[in-house]
Amino acid sequence: MSLLSIHHVAIICADYARSRRFYVELLGLRVLAENFREARQSWKLDLALPDGGQIELFSFPAPPPRPSRPEAQGLRHLAFRVEDVAGWKARLEAAGIAVEPIRVDEYTGRRFTFFADPDGLPLELYESGGKAACTPENQGNGA
Repeated sequence: MSLLSIHHVAIICADYARSRRFYVELLGLRVLAENFREARQSWKLDLALPDGGQIELFSFPAPPPRPSRPEAQGLRHLAFRVEDVAGWKARLEAAGIAVEPIRVDEYTGRRFTFFADPDGLPLELYESGGKAACTPENQGNGA
């Protein structure tokens, strides 16, 4: 018996409409389902990536902020695999999103960069391909 894959990542946002626009219109995720849960006064938006992975976007009344920096225990960032890191960087910057300089993973030779969603959740773009295959020995990028 083994784990097969990550099914979804759940994200709680402070401003549902703003985060919905960010993930759907800017990042291009496909809407699978969108429901308002009256009893919880909460939206639940199911979003799909092309590979079948999903993000669940939730809203709750006045959620407390979760600091991303300084780094602490827990989820560090969410990484998306892309074919063109530079193209994505340009797209995000054209939309007014601050994006870190592109760096090269010292273990895999692949390019990557970081930016944040509207609530400050660190997001990474990690380029497919590169000079080295991702193996159990070199799969971490140290980021």
